Amino acid sequence: MAEDLSPISRLLHRRGESLQKGDPVALPIVASTTFHLPGDPLASHVYGRYGNPTVEEVEAEIGLLEDAEAVLFPSGMAAIAAVFYAQLKPGDRVLVHADGYYNARALLETYFAPLGIEMATCPTAEMAQADLTGVKLVLAETPSNPGLEVCDLAKLARNAKAAGALLAVDNTTATPLCQRPLDLGADFTIMADTKAMAGHSDILAGHVASRDPSLMAPLKTWRRLGGAICSPFDAYLLHRGLATLELRVARANANALAVANALSGIEGVTGLRYPGLATDPAHGVARKQMSGYGPIVSFCLPSRLLAEQFIERHPLITPATSFGGVHSAAECRVRWGDKVPEGFIRMACGIEPVADLTGATVRTLDTLNLRGC
Repeated sequence: MAEDLSPISRLLHRRGESLQKGDPVALPIVASTTFHLPGDPLASHVYGRYGNPTVEEVEAEIGLLEDAEAVLFPSGMAAIAAVFYAQLKPGDRVLVHADGYYNARALLETYFAPLGIEMATCPTAEMAQADLTGVKLVLAETPSNPGLEVCDLAKLARNAKAAGALLAVDNTTATPLCQRPLDLGADFTIMADTKAMAGHSDILAGHVASRDPSLMAPLKTWRRLGGAICSPFDAYLLHRGLATLELRVARANANALAVANALSGIEGVTGLRYPGLATDPAHGVARKQMSGYGPIVSFCLPSRLLAEQFIERHPLITPATSFGGVHSAAECRVRWGDKVPEGFIRMACGIEPVADLTGATVRTLDTLNLRGC
């Protein structure tokens, strides 16, 4: 019967399948770092860095969503770093998105390049056509953050396999509910669970998932030796967030599409990107590989001043740098050094009622008197 249910239903009822009379229905937080261990240390749990029951339960829940083994880390960047450390050695070459999340490139430049690991970059929209000769690992992010470019993952996966390269896909913007990189041929899928998976802007977490045990084994070894352990408390909060993931993603996606449609008719708004728009340059590829298009809309206003005024005046926008939370947020990405126009805004839609968010966005833009700018 369980096999006939969706991953979300199986996740919601996973704990109930093993409950005995008198057991707590809510997932217990096992805070202990030490476990009773007399004599031979062979046991289900020996020390917090080796494993924790609360963390393992959440990994199993994420595994249902990914249809793969999942390993939890204390942040999305810790998850990306684990793939790098577990797979790369001096002399290897890595191809990374040129326009996706900048910290992945910064990590390679700062710590891996001095070790003799070469980094090459490629725009997200062109990665499926890139020359992968001599590449050990490809890291793609699609839709990319913050520009929302899209890469044809099935084609990239085929090319990577033909070249003998591993493919890791940062799926944070889409989540496993909207895009399934492993189904499209990726070797790893990576997520910052800080964002939509947890969904309440109150924890840091990340995960890596793969269907290849030989790829997961060194990843888990690196986590144990490197100590990149998610805390039981954060794992529990992630567990709570996963219970409402489908509802929150559906509302955030609906908000993003409605906002994008509203923005498309406003004078003075340029550079509008949202893969769910039929007019978006990436829509054709996105429609093939995505069942939903994520919560982020990007667009430009004529100046940084006007962009900041929009964010400041919008009654439903929190000026913040993350996305995937219950509240809508926005920022001028140029402040982080992204190669974007001065007036570029990344708007991450939350779960406010669609009419409220769309109406407030249009009314706030009206106050800026963009006509003629």
